Amino acid sequence: MKKHITRAAVAIAAIAFTCSMSFMTSCKKKDSGTTMTLYDSLGGTTMVDDPYNPGQKVEAGRLGIHKVVDSTILVIAGDTAINSYFTVLLAEVTSGNTSGFTALSKNLTDFFCVATGAKNFTYGGKSMTAAHDPAQNSRMSAKADNGDFDAFVTDLVAGAHKNGLSDVLIGRIGTIVGTLRTQVVQR
Repeated sequence: MKKHITRAAVAIAAIAFTCSMSFMTSCKKKDSGTTMTLYDSLGGTTMVDDPYNPGQKVEAGRLGIHKVVDSTILVIAGDTAINSYFTVLLAEVTSGNTSGFTALSKNLTDFFCVATGAKNFTYGGKSMTAAHDPAQNSRMSAKADNGDFDAFVTDLVAGAHKNGLSDVLIGRIGTIVGTLRTQVVQR
């Protein structure tokens, strides 16, 4: 328990620091004179090769978000503090069925693309409240508390670091994630 609290406190402190740093860089202008969105900072609409779909192109921003989402899901899978919330997903993947992983990855990627300012994508998944309520989402094993949310934030930071995101960008993502606490924490 003490290790969990310490780890979460460090993650929250890091995000708080980087959030304050992000305000210093969030007002940069694009060459056209418009303010850059977080999505632009994550790669934007520049088309790049899609390693998930060889021979196809994808927006660099979406690809970057997709990589962070997948890395974070894998970090969570190994985190005994919160992986018990995803027993359905873990059982599927263990048995070789990755369809749930693929669907979760796509939904979260869509969500973060839209939340960071992408214009070419929509999020069609459940509301954050419904997605985290076992009564409305049979894939969730239980309702989360504040400690669980903090553990998720820690895992998200780890997933972002695995993909080389700067602390400033992680802080900006943390700002978005922080706005979801009241919807995700339901006990």
